[in-house]
Amino acid sequence: MSEKAENVSNPLDTVKWILVFVLLGGLVYAYTAFSDVSVLYRALGALVTVVIAGLIAATTFKGQAFLTFAKDAKTEVRKVVWPTRQEVVRMTLVILAATAVVGVLLYFIDMIIVWVVGLVTGIGV
Repeated sequence: MSEKAENVSNPLDTVKWILVFVLLGGLVYAYTAFSDVSVLYRALGALVTVVIAGLIAATTFKGQAFLTFAKDAKTEVRKVVWPTRQEVVRMTLVILAATAVVGVLLYFIDMIIVWVVGLVTGIGV
């Protein structure tokens, strides 16, 4: 535990995050305010705005931490041993069969409970 977990965020990060939220809020407003403009142009404007906001966010301490996390996650996904198609099909069939068996058992248990409650209360079903 000799690793220091210090937050080296600088004050400019706050300004950057405010700018990101202003950009995204402005995007929502502009997208609805310019509803008479073609959807293609609005979508392209939205895409450009989101990319710019993402690039600004990536320059912050939290943004760098997220990018590091994403790279590490990608590395870990590559280490996963994925099942073959045959294994997936076999396990899917096992799960479907188990679900069907449990469903039938629950149906019979429910019918027995209804029958017992009918006997106890005298209400015929």
